[in-house]
Amino acid sequence: MSDERPYVLGTGSDEHERLGLQHRLWSNAAHDAWMRARIGPGSVVLDLGCGPGWATFELAQIVTQRGRVLATDLSESFVDFVTGEAARRGHTQIDAFVSDATVDLGARLAARPALDAAWARWVFCFLAEPERAVEAVAAHLKTGAMFAVHDYFNYTAMTTAPRCEFHERAVQATARSWRDRGGDPDVASRLPALFAKHGLEVEHLAVHQRAARGGDSMFAWPDTWWRTWAPKLVDTGYLSREDCDGLFRTLDELARDRTRYILPPPVTEIIAKKR
Repeated sequence: MSDERPYVLGTGSDEHERLGLQHRLWSNAAHDAWMRARIGPGSVVLDLGCGPGWATFELAQIVTQRGRVLATDLSESFVDFVTGEAARRGHTQIDAFVSDATVDLGARLAARPALDAAWARWVFCFLAEPERAVEAVAAHLKTGAMFAVHDYFNYTAMTTAPRCEFHERAVQATARSWRDRGGDPDVASRLPALFAKHGLEVEHLAVHQRAARGGDSMFAWPDTWWRTWAPKLVDTGYLSREDCDGLFRTLDELARDRTRYILPPPVTEIIAKKR
């Protein structure tokens, strides 16, 4: 897979694999959100920023052949993977297509059925104009349909216990790099107001905070994140090689010492209804 589209995390095999692990670690929270959004057999659901489709395939099983999953992403290689995997699994209810959430999403949705629900996880934080994506999704939702979102607010609260300077520098460098590319690592603080502006009323608001100790399954989330992402920060000049090496030593120490732990960034859950 090549980084053929301007996606900050890339679309290479390392990111493909990391996204799969990340989904498995967060699938319980995703399924709870889908239940709150009343996604079920026969539903037409948008998976916005579907990546390689780890959520898409599970949504397809939930909506069954009676429903439809519209899976869209900026990356052609991710969409190609979803299309091929859907064919292999016999998921004819998946319609995967390339779109830019802030440019042509509305036009791409216009030719497709109206939505019973929409889902977006860690998408808005990378968008330079998140309101345009909210507007496009809201316009295509049926009255009473739900939009469920998991995204970041207070991203730089991510830390180790006890605190480590190498980890703190990597967190700050990440936030700077996203903002420099037009993203917002605190975007979930803005979403309720954007939803209200476009006819979506927030019905459920919660925060998911995880703790990760060495040996726990959740430890793999920040560990694989940093081992994949930190070298990219070095390559782009946001983090020094020395700080990256220090971060990796810290992760090795945390993996062995269960008196220490990582607090990953809190994830805000927002579920809003189309009025």
